[in-house]
Amino acid sequence: MIEVENLVVRFGKGKAAMTAVDNVSFTVKTGEAFGLVGESGCGKTTILRCLAGLNQDWEGVIRIDGKQLTPKRERAFYKLAQIVFQDPYGSLHPRFTVNGTLMEPIKIHGLDRADERIDRVLKQVGLGPAFRFRYPHQLSGGQRQRVAIARALILEPKLMLLDEPTSALDVSVQAEILNLLTDIRDSTGLTFLLVSHDLSVVSHMCDRLAVMNHGQIYEELTVDDLVARRYREAYTRQLFEASLGYDKRLTTEQVKALDEAGA
Repeated sequence: MIEVENLVVRFGKGKAAMTAVDNVSFTVKTGEAFGLVGESGCGKTTILRCLAGLNQDWEGVIRIDGKQLTPKRERAFYKLAQIVFQDPYGSLHPRFTVNGTLMEPIKIHGLDRADERIDRVLKQVGLGPAFRFRYPHQLSGGQRQRVAIARALILEPKLMLLDEPTSALDVSVQAEILNLLTDIRDSTGLTFLLVSHDLSVVSHMCDRLAVMNHGQIYEELTVDDLVARRYREAYTRQLFEASLGYDKRLTTEQVKALDEAGA
């Protein structure tokens, strides 16, 4: 479904230029859930924006569903691939009802059976017809993200790009959204590309992942390999251990190692 070869993204010009994505290559199979993992600023969201057509200044090769893409996309592309953004409070228009938000892509692409489509996706994301004419300020964060997922689903895409879809939500709501996305993938066969800094989210959602740092992919591994700690790179180990939360023994060992390095 996704083929990325030698992708390079730079911001700025001349001496001020900064390479955000440095010669990245990876593939995602049809129906697979693939994770891009790394700390903030490693380039993972930049890759997602290139795939979605939101960043048009890149070099390399991007193919989706077998078609090589240019930085500018045709309208038909957006029926194939949709993105769910990180912030459910910023991604919905405050003056649009849920109905208006879901009706907009239907009108843009000239689709029929609008009411039927809206009712179907609201049910699919666990919201009933009572939510159809509510405004974003009348919804919780989790409900807003369900609307954003419904907006992505209403065009019946083959690929869903997920940019930290739970990081802005309360912990109690995060599991609900992750389970919803898993159920949607199981029932539709969608391909997922998930960007996250949280390895627990990736291990719950994905089949394989690529670990990124400084704009590069350090290694690719399966989730089973990750859980069994069969990773090659020291950075992956550090990321995994950080995701386990506070560990007094581990912290003590790291402080000791830093002291010895300083000595």
